[in-house]
Amino acid sequence: MRHELQIGGVLVSPFVAYALGAFAILLLLRLLFARIRFSRYVANPPLAEAGIYVCILALLIVFL
Repeated sequence: MRHELQIGGVLVSPFVAYALGAFAILLLLRLLFARIRFSRYVANPPLAEAGIYVCILALLIVFL
């Protein structure tokens, strides 16, 4: 597990870094999803993307 990050004298939880990393990965995946027209394959695209975000976040927490 990582230790707290210090940004300008403020301690930031590692969870915040993981959440930002997961969001960055999701932004890249959204480009791919737009190319393959992901919304045609799921009933509720925003809900599916939220679920994918949670899965990415969990994977980052477990493996980093």
